[in-house]
Amino acid sequence: MTTTTKNNTLDSLLSQVPNGSSFSDLRKSSRDFLEKNGLPAIKEEEYKFTAITKKLENSISDFSFAKKASLNNEIIQSHMFGGFEGDLLVFNNGFFERELSTISNNGYTLSLISDAKPELLGKIAATEKDPFVALNNISFGDGIYLKVSKNQKVEKPILFLFLNQSNDGQVIHSRILIEVEDNAEVTFLEDSVSLDDKTYFSNMVTEIKVGQNSQVHYNRLQNESKNAITVNNTETDIHRDAVFTSVVVSLSGDMVRNNLSLNLLDSSCEGNMYGLYLLNGKTHVDNHTNVDHTKPHAQSNELYKGVLADSSRGVFNGKIFVRQDAQKTNYLQKNKNILLNVDSMINTKQNLEIWADDVKCSHGCTTGQLDEEALFYLRARGLGKEQARGMLLYAFTGEVMDHISDEAFQNHIVNIVQNRLGSNF
Repeated sequence: MTTTTKNNTLDSLLSQVPNGSSFSDLRKSSRDFLEKNGLPAIKEEEYKFTAITKKLENSISDFSFAKKASLNNEIIQSHMFGGFEGDLLVFNNGFFERELSTISNNGYTLSLISDAKPELLGKIAATEKDPFVALNNISFGDGIYLKVSKNQKVEKPILFLFLNQSNDGQVIHSRILIEVEDNAEVTFLEDSVSLDDKTYFSNMVTEIKVGQNSQVHYNRLQNESKNAITVNNTETDIHRDAVFTSVVVSLSGDMVRNNLSLNLLDSSCEGNMYGLYLLNGKTHVDNHTNVDHTKPHAQSNELYKGVLADSSRGVFNGKIFVRQDAQKTNYLQKNKNILLNVDSMINTKQNLEIWADDVKCSHGCTTGQLDEEALFYLRARGLGKEQARGMLLYAFTGEVMDHISDEAFQNHIVNIVQNRLGSNF
């Protein structure tokens, strides 16, 4: 990619940013960072296999911000999954729709970022970590600040439903800040939906603080249109004795980039990351994960699995940092992939930087095809080829879906995956 192309794309994005004084320090530092560093070029290591700046240049014709789509309760219900019981937070092209949401405030409070002006904003997701964080910092119009109170267990899940559509503009910037205070527990679900097949670019930043001895489950489903270009940056700060568990299931899109970072900031905390990418057509999904162990007696577990068909492409890059003070660290990282066609491709890389000498570490990566012996075994017992194939693939993917913490959401995703696998993928 040429510097000219890179600058043209950035200039087009920056030209749409409205003037405003809210969070002026954050916006100014982010703009300075972008003007100095630009958007990622293909030669940059972090985006070596995901040419998202070029994709934006070639696919987006209108870099202005998308306006709200026309929504009503009937449209929202048509995109809900069966059996859901909990609070519903609706986002319309990144704008929070309070009137169309269902908010109980049981154990938590919810406000617009512009009203609350939380000091945490921009403190968890560092501007310099990714250019698209900086772009979101200067571009988001508003977002939500959700705070789970100390000693509270939010009994029912909270669903973020993102309804996206190219509408008088093709760029969507969404922002969520979550603060979970000490000794609390909550489950979040996130579902992103395309209202049509038009091209758009969604750039989202989610910051999460997990207080001492708290438990947070965050389950995300990405099943947008084949023309959606998406970047998700999720950054977490995890404190003493706390547990954070993430499950990300990516099923569709044009180009999807997921950046997930777990900052283990104190002793005896735990971070878990599970991911599944089930791809066909020309879908490109890039999962970049980062776990930073800073204190002793913490642990992290990571399992990402991919099934790729047609000419789809996957990228997995998992980084583990174990600082010198992080003695007695225990971590496990695995990435497993099945390629169903000669044109499908996976680029996988595991990065380990360990400065402590008393740690228990395990990591591994596998890429291959379906087990022909297992396939033969099932067919010999009367199953058809596609039925046997689907059964093996579902067994492979199920290990990740088992970690989805809400039963209704899990059933919804399992049904989608089973239908996909049963339709000859």
